[in-house]
Amino acid sequence: MDLVELGGFLKSRRDRIRPRDVGLPTGPRRRVPGLRRDEVAQLAGASVDYYIELERGGAQPSEQMLAAIARALRLSRDERDHLYQLAGRPVPPAGGGAAHVHPGMLDLLDRLVGTPARVITDLHVVLVQNRLAEALLGPAPVGVGPRAGFVYRWFTDPAARALYPPEDHDRHAQTFVADLRAAMARRGRADEEANGMIAELLGRSEEFAVLWGRHDVAVRRMDTKRIVHRQLGIIDVNCLNLLTEDGSQRLLWFSPVPGTDAVEKLELLSVLGTQDLAADPTQ
Repeated sequence: MDLVELGGFLKSRRDRIRPRDVGLPTGPRRRVPGLRRDEVAQLAGASVDYYIELERGGAQPSEQMLAAIARALRLSRDERDHLYQLAGRPVPPAGGGAAHVHPGMLDLLDRLVGTPARVITDLHVVLVQNRLAEALLGPAPVGVGPRAGFVYRWFTDPAARALYPPEDHDRHAQTFVADLRAAMARRGRADEEANGMIAELLGRSEEFAVLWGRHDVAVRRMDTKRIVHRQLGIIDVNCLNLLTEDGSQRLLWFSPVPGTDAVEKLELLSVLGTQDLAADPTQ
């Protein structure tokens, strides 16, 4: 652990990022070419005082905060690993919730301002999502590892299935399991994370055990979904995927299905954001 070096490294990475690179406006009176400390704090979800203390070498950040800072500063995988090592933290596994997200994928996510989009792992753990994705699909679940993934919760938490109409559940369950088997084949039997998740699901869900026993395999690349939004009702969307070269992560974005009222509903969602539409506006 070298917190002083950590602070210097953070500053050097901050200086090289331009506001436009991360979707921030470039004002005429900026005194620094790179990001300001308050901007990095905003992007990482940290307080300004806390981030200032990090650059001064006066605090040891958590693994979750390191992951957020690495994404805010668009670090490469080697830079991300170096950041963890300086902080005295173990480098996260490739498939976990703190996994490295390629800067190019983050750049694409930033450009999808008017489109719900998120980056997930091959075990369907949300790594990062934009404002519209949160408004459409809800906040990313709290927790780390496969148990925070949507596939795990689909078979262990009935509340997770409220996202889709009941008549669509069987189809989604089959698709999730076929996609998971493809991910398992890529990872191999030595992968403790995936094997532990599958073993737990086999013990907890009879439905999963039956589907897993069929040995169906299919990577989920594109799908048409009916998403149940609590205030707007059913929204028909096309879900498209952009996979990394090794298939370990994917960028998902959701577009309205032509000929449906999804265009109007997504436009309304972009205006309302994550505010509770059912709340009394007079309160």
